[in-house]
Amino acid sequence: MTTTSCPALLISAPASGQGKTTATAALARWHRHQGRRVRVFKTGPDFIDPMVLERASGGPVHQLDLWMGGELHCRELLYRAACEADLILVEGVMGLHDGTPSSADLAQRFGLPVLAVIDGSAMAQTFGALALGLATYRPGLRFAGVLANQVGSEGHAQMLRESLPEGMAWFGALPRDEAFSLPSRHLGLVQAQEIADMDERINRAADALGRSASALPPAVEFAAVEARPLPPLLAGVRIAVARDAAFSFLYRANLDTLAALGAQLLFFSPLAHEPLPQAEALYLPGGYPELHGDRLASHPSLREAVHAHHAQGRPIVAECGGLLALLESLTGIDGHSLPMLGLLPGQARMQERLVNIGLHSAHLPEGTLRGHSFHHARVETPLQPAGLTEGQRHHGHGEAVYRVGRLHASFLHLYFPSNPQAVAELFKP
Repeated sequence: MTTTSCPALLISAPASGQGKTTATAALARWHRHQGRRVRVFKTGPDFIDPMVLERASGGPVHQLDLWMGGELHCRELLYRAACEADLILVEGVMGLHDGTPSSADLAQRFGLPVLAVIDGSAMAQTFGALALGLATYRPGLRFAGVLANQVGSEGHAQMLRESLPEGMAWFGALPRDEAFSLPSRHLGLVQAQEIADMDERINRAADALGRSASALPPAVEFAAVEARPLPPLLAGVRIAVARDAAFSFLYRANLDTLAALGAQLLFFSPLAHEPLPQAEALYLPGGYPELHGDRLASHPSLREAVHAHHAQGRPIVAECGGLLALLESLTGIDGHSLPMLGLLPGQARMQERLVNIGLHSAHLPEGTLRGHSFHHARVETPLQPAGLTEGQRHHGHGEAVYRVGRLHASFLHLYFPSNPQAVAELFKP
């Protein structure tokens, strides 16, 4: 079996909100400044963290998800990265052992050593007890060490370091400093392109870590995967892809899959009032239409073009924010309602609380696809769903799938590598 080796770390934490993304970005930027080629991955379904990590590393960021993509898909991505990189960093999801599959499952499956990021802002010696629990809870898990976040002073950092069990590696500390914190909103971090000083924030975090985390982790062996090229089922098919701050939730792997199937991708910005490109199919991914409703509502030519595209029987795939944009209206938390594209009857209203979250399967006429749901909106429509997605967890509730002609619309974000052939059927004219 062909293998290659590359230093690698999986950066995890006891819970969400501990600073994994900041720490991963800081490590990526530090090693990049040392002249190393760094490849970063994100565990599980996430669109926003990868935007930050791409800025930090200077390279593409893909998801590693054992359920959505499968082990062979993850193995192939890691092997390709190991062939070209000097360091692989994988940011975990939630806490180390949270979810099925968890970050720990991924780390153990591929032999990735785990670096735990722990928010030490309200801790003293208990910091060491928490680190010990993370290191020993699952037998056989490789534990690289610990990095403290939100530390109040050098003395505080030293206290936390002294609390660690003998032999546990210390990767340094990030101080409590707004200068490199990452602002958040209702679906997670603010998108990287919306933060004017993002690079400066990442640089300051990298400098704060300094040489305490500069040593390369141990090398990990990654096995090659014999991957068959996808058949050109979409050869000659032009797909218009909305991409801007309102339609930004795009898996790189989805775009890679469409390209590998032979499609030509034509990107356009509805917020910039760019016209809908001449294309056989249209892809409206998720994002934040609720934050840009005024600009979307003032683009009447897009409404006309989308209606004409649909009337001609051409495929449209709309996910989450894309679904919201196709309704008649969208009402924000403040009660202000704005007209949308009006291709689907009904309206949506943003909620203060999360409406649905989880991994799902969509059993479609084209085949079964996997993906995830994560949204704060409710839809009221007279349309009857063509079906419901199936939650991975037994208590997860399904998302409606709407079909009108060649339109497929749902809150579910599809992960195209889970079934490329079904994706080809969705977009094929």
